[in-house]
Amino acid sequence: MAARPIRIIGIDPGLRRTGWGVVEIAGNALSYVACGSVAPDPEAEMAMRLAALHTGLREVVERFRPDEAAIEETFVNADPRAALKLGQARGIALLVPAEAGITVAEYAPNLVKKSIVGAGRGEKAQVRMMIGVLLPKARPETEDAADALAVAITHAHHRSAPVLRIAAGGGR
Repeated sequence: MAARPIRIIGIDPGLRRTGWGVVEIAGNALSYVACGSVAPDPEAEMAMRLAALHTGLREVVERFRPDEAAIEETFVNADPRAALKLGQARGIALLVPAEAGITVAEYAPNLVKKSIVGAGRGEKAQVRMMIGVLLPKARPETEDAADALAVAITHAHHRSAPVLRIAAGGGR
């Protein structure tokens, strides 16, 4: 009896636009489900933008019912104000799956790029091109959605790694 597919949501947090991508993995087979982005009104006050991100991501999680979530860690930004704002959006991206009882893994941007293009310094265009190779049915309309799919694929490739299980409290 074959195990049921595992549905993974990848999230690329951002205050202007938070990308999301959903894939399924069944054994070694990876398939595309959906992708998009949540874009709050850039003129709205911070609290309202965060609320819009929360509502939008919650709707995505409710609609696609992922089993696992993966989020890209953020770069350390030289501008502390920008880093703080991005951190708030990242908090929403971590909160929404957690509220739904979904385990959340985090991946460094260079690991995501290395997992997708084979090099930790890959360009966004290379990532997007490889998304098309790995998920031929995917047509992400934004870089954020493509990046979110890359995060989901990275999680699909690394989710059973012993180090990740130990880090997540799963023991050996």
